[in-house]
Amino acid sequence: MATAEISHHEDLVLEPISLTDIKWNVSNGDEAHDFPEVHLDGNQVKYFSAAMGMSSKRKREASLSSPAASNKQTVQNNWRHALMKARSHTDTWEKFHLDHYPTENANRHRYNALQKEWVVDQVSVKVQNESFAHGAMRECYRIKKLSNFSHNQDWRRDSNNAVIKRFIQPVDRQTYFDEVKLQMDAKLWGEEFNRHHPPKQIDFFQMAVLEFVDRPDRPLYHIENFIEGNYVKYNSNSGFVLGDEAHRHTPQALSHFTFERSGHELMVVDIQGVGDLYTDPQIHTVSGTEYGDGNLGTKGMALFFHSHVCNPICTNLGLTPFDLAPSEIALLTANPSASNDVGTVSRGTEEIVVLPSQYQRTHLHEFLRMRSSSSIGSCASLTDSIGEWTANDIADDDGNDSDGGIQLRSRLSSVGKNTISVTSYESTNHIENSSDSVPRRRPRLFSEASSASVTKIDEADRAAFRQSIDKKNRPSGVLAEIEARQKLWDAEEEDSEECDEIRKQRTGGSVLGQIHLDMAKYHEMQRFTKPDSTGYDHEAAFYHLRHAADCGNLEAIITTARIALNLPHDVLPDLDLEESDQNTDMGVDYMRMAAIAGDRAALVYLAKAYDTGKGLGSRPISWSESVYWYTEAIEAVKTSDEEGNYDGTMDDPTYQLLGRLGEMYRDGGHGLESNPAKAADYFTSAADSAMAAMKGRLANKYYALAEEMNALIDEDEI
Repeated sequence: MATAEISHHEDLVLEPISLTDIKWNVSNGDEAHDFPEVHLDGNQVKYFSAAMGMSSKRKREASLSSPAASNKQTVQNNWRHALMKARSHTDTWEKFHLDHYPTENANRHRYNALQKEWVVDQVSVKVQNESFAHGAMRECYRIKKLSNFSHNQDWRRDSNNAVIKRFIQPVDRQTYFDEVKLQMDAKLWGEEFNRHHPPKQIDFFQMAVLEFVDRPDRPLYHIENFIEGNYVKYNSNSGFVLGDEAHRHTPQALSHFTFERSGHELMVVDIQGVGDLYTDPQIHTVSGTEYGDGNLGTKGMALFFHSHVCNPICTNLGLTPFDLAPSEIALLTANPSASNDVGTVSRGTEEIVVLPSQYQRTHLHEFLRMRSSSSIGSCASLTDSIGEWTANDIADDDGNDSDGGIQLRSRLSSVGKNTISVTSYESTNHIENSSDSVPRRRPRLFSEASSASVTKIDEADRAAFRQSIDKKNRPSGVLAEIEARQKLWDAEEEDSEECDEIRKQRTGGSVLGQIHLDMAKYHEMQRFTKPDSTGYDHEAAFYHLRHAADCGNLEAIITTARIALNLPHDVLPDLDLEESDQNTDMGVDYMRMAAIAGDRAALVYLAKAYDTGKGLGSRPISWSESVYWYTEAIEAVKTSDEEGNYDGTMDDPTYQLLGRLGEMYRDGGHGLESNPAKAADYFTSAADSAMAAMKGRLANKYYALAEEMNALIDEDEI
């Protein structure tokens, strides 16, 4: 074939002729004079020489007999197309001409969640004058930022695209820093989630505070890298859970996971973002005081668990299902779809292009082999494929641009497996004007770290963090909570010096118990009731109240006892149980728990019950038991209960309790021997207490009874 005839073919494959090609060509005679044809990626390809074609044919025959070789060829072809597409990719913000805006200097404040400290550096930016989107609280601006990790100063690179946002109404400057701290703490928990190998790994966008030092008053903005895609809100901080698209399991499992792994100390909620790249989360804590006004404390945790049914990912992660009433489970199972009160958009599919690092370029065959089992559009599978690479493998990877490349982290046995961090942004629930709309493009992966490689200090901090939370892991089930509390008490009671004090510390300290109590109160408030219902689910409310009591919540213990004994109660006031010995026995059991915790009303109830036999159920009268509880009730006036509360004495003043003790020792009976000496002492103490309470006539009565007991003592001595 003439050279001119060949030159117009764009699909020629030019390869050098090897000695093997020549020998193979001679041995096959004229058979190879025709140009062999193969199909590469669906295109017919002609070769420059017969030798090349015959060599290619031999390689093809070998590849057909070897599935691994065929798979390798497919991956190489896919990778080649991906590289070509990446090279031809242009800046989608080119039409906004951000590179024409003046360059400004700014201080970037980044938060290190491991070391609990802020890092400040200087950056150069170009900001669009007009905001392109806004919500109820914040407005967003397009921005170009030059990377500190790249020598390329081309503003037109799309890796320099970012978004800054500020509050429309003035807020305290500290609010900007608090929100960054919240998101970076959530990002740390996202890495811990990935370490347990979920089916899909997740990440939270990198976020920082940008301070414009040359502008008046040095205004603050939040800055995040930009990424396009469909923005979805998977759950909220007040119980909303997205129920469509095959019931996205990963975001809900993440919230459940953070609750257990933190030892019930916190829960990451308000999961939203593009795919499995999240932004603007909220963290509920036990105290409810950190992380801004969106922190609803245990009430927010209760709202999440009421709408959460454990999914396969929860099971694979070893999470314990939260206890829900049968009626609640039936409702969630029958209607798993989320409420329409929270507007969302359906989640789209992302197509990810990842450029190889410098090290990977020199080991391209190994890199392609490791990626062969993963899809180009799957961030999770990509992480699984390359997660085995060590830190030494990527130490030489400058990435050219840390904001535009990816940072691979080692999967070491001591610290576990980390995620590929992705920092990006898409404005929440905003619709741009048609003139500013940008066509969809591939999401880009961005580095999370403040440096181009993982330092030994970072890994040491991560190892320390994981070691600390490994000790905190606590299941979400009530049975496991009861067993854990019992083991704690048993271990502490081995110390004889603190034995007496520990025996009384049987309540309080259970976050799980408080969550169940909050859920019972939400039922009473009809938070979970349909608009057309006439009342709330009493059975479910009492179910959670009992679980709270079993977890040691003192308020729940007292309320459960009073409900079972048909006594007035503040929580669930319209809930009554049928009078029976079984319910009465249950009420006395809970009342005893409250009495041990130091609740004076419970102490008085038990003292009177064992004194008179009323409200005891199947238990017999026992004055010796009654004396013990009367004495404890008198001493309780001097101290608070285990929750730090002091009970009043107007209903059962101390002088009345002392007077009753004097009468019991005077009369004797029901297992208590008569003792005039003790009776005289109690009557005297009752008289003194009555005198202090300005009850003069009653004090005289007790003084007279004390004299009678002293007279009996004198007669016995004679």
